[in-house]
Amino acid sequence: MSDFHGLPTATLANEHLRLEYLTKAGPRIVGLSYLGSPNLLGDVFDECWETPHGQYYLLGGHRLWISPEIPEKTYIPDKTGLLAREFPGGVELTGEHETGSGVRKSLRIELESTTPIIRLTHTILNENAGPITVAPWAISMFSQGGTVILPQPVGNSDPHGLLNNRLIALWPKTRINDSRLILRDDFILIRATSGLPPIKIGYSNTAGWLAYWKNGILFRKSFDLHPGSVYPDGGCNTESYCGDRFVELETLGPLQTLASGATAYLTETWELQGSLDSNLIPEEMKKLVQNG
Repeated sequence: MSDFHGLPTATLANEHLRLEYLTKAGPRIVGLSYLGSPNLLGDVFDECWETPHGQYYLLGGHRLWISPEIPEKTYIPDKTGLLAREFPGGVELTGEHETGSGVRKSLRIELESTTPIIRLTHTILNENAGPITVAPWAISMFSQGGTVILPQPVGNSDPHGLLNNRLIALWPKTRINDSRLILRDDFILIRATSGLPPIKIGYSNTAGWLAYWKNGILFRKSFDLHPGSVYPDGGCNTESYCGDRFVELETLGPLQTLASGATAYLTETWELQGSLDSNLIPEEMKKLVQNG
């Protein structure tokens, strides 16, 4: 048993990966190492803000929120009340009932025994007396110094090429001419550097994956697509935020109206590798990412 700034943790590991999660708070993943590397995830344990329910600590790592982003329902302190249930090859982390949102969050983590692959199942359980409309929102935080890779839809979206083929959302804090943004037809890149105002971008991702490249390690997470579903933030299933201290890779599930006792799920698969040698990333883009 170890700790993350005084919060107890435990680990899952194989010959490729070491993953560290909180055992009494969250559900949260706070550490991820590939072949002995330093922690790839962001650490901002000291960053917090006041909410109607007390101080919310950002902590770092990987967390589960609910969307749409409404402070009194999304920013719910989660430093107590977690239950961790281990099983062969994984663990299930279940948070306490949130009085602010009326939901209970859980995160099931499964580590492949012989490959650098992790499978995550995020669950939102509605414990309100009546229905709510929410989407599960999985957020992975990384330290600065790398490059976010966001594949874009290409080609026609209809037989005649008359309809739009992509949707991009920009938040008020984002400047379209920000030097960290590289906008291309096939990919959008974000150079995660500090010292500039925050930016946030989202879009409808039809590729089903996004990635972060730093210090010779590629982190890629993939997620399920639900064509025809309604997503938060104008139709976004993928978002990325870059602040002064960290960068985030975010996936969202469809908006769902959950009856009392019903659940919403969001699954992710994490894969790590020590190169950009993937047929998902063209050679021209590999050079652009590596030259960042």
